[in-house]
Amino acid sequence: MTGGAGRRRWVLGADSGGSGLRVALAPVDDPGRSDTLVSGEPVRTGPAGIDAAMLLERLLPMAHALLARVGASGPQALVIGAAGMATLGDELRAALPAALESEFGTSAMAFAADAVTAYAGALGQRPGAVVAAGTGMVALGTDLSHWRRADGWGHLLGDCGGGAWIGRAGLDAALRAHDGRVGGSAALLARLEKSFGPPDQLPGLLYPRSDRPALLASFAPEVAACAADDPVAARVLAEAAGHIAAAAAAVCPPLGAGECEVSLTGGLLRLGRPLLGPLTDELSRLLPHARRVPAAGDPLTGALALAAALATDRLIMPRDGRMLHVTISR
Repeated sequence: MTGGAGRRRWVLGADSGGSGLRVALAPVDDPGRSDTLVSGEPVRTGPAGIDAAMLLERLLPMAHALLARVGASGPQALVIGAAGMATLGDELRAALPAALESEFGTSAMAFAADAVTAYAGALGQRPGAVVAAGTGMVALGTDLSHWRRADGWGHLLGDCGGGAWIGRAGLDAALRAHDGRVGGSAALLARLEKSFGPPDQLPGLLYPRSDRPALLASFAPEVAACAADDPVAARVLAEAAGHIAAAAAAVCPPLGAGECEVSLTGGLLRLGRPLLGPLTDELSRLLPHARRVPAAGDPLTGALALAAALATDRLIMPRDGRMLHVTISR
């Protein structure tokens, strides 16, 4: 992105989740054409919620590096999407606007739940429902006047059907086989041992870590790899599909209110047929009036699209204090 790039207007988008932080820069008039940097370590969550200082510590060098590539001092607008923003984002919403305006001179910014950026990336600014399934799982729907949300409560209270949920269920089945309890899977036990070592060492490996959801989710592909030959693994994925479809049904307009566009997005979809087969069946059963549409982009794409809309006064998505918090200083 060179050749007069420094004279263009730019928008910055960020996507913070269980697998790390991604930051992208794109022209205001072409947000689909972006340059991206990635940090693989997730931003931690502490007693006060998502750690604003840690997010800034990671975000600022990446943003400055991207801006330096195009010879720009700051973006026209920026949008940060973060897992847990709706319930754990008070510190971000309080601390980041002033810090980012001071750093970049940017006056228009928004702080969004990752479900909102996933929605914008998948469907843009039009009514419908989006399921974002990655390390976690959340469904979000809107008629452009308000948001309807289901799940997204984190790996301890929900995110049912997401990567961490599948990984934890697979590890549970493996440990049951290790113990000789009902519901165990010898195939998953073998994969646990290959991935993590002796089963009795797994608690010590898992519990002290701040990235527990990502570690649990790393076992989800092992569950999918066993599903064709292992009924326990297949059952885990069938249950995950049921949870995901139920969340989608909760945010779609009710039967009789018209067709609902439904889009699926997130890294969990890379599990392929073992998950998508039962998920397609469950969506057809629970949402016979819905129309599946492919996701146009991912949450980072959505953050850039929202930033471009904000920069050009074309943002029509519902704004509120938690799901999509917009700040504009004059």
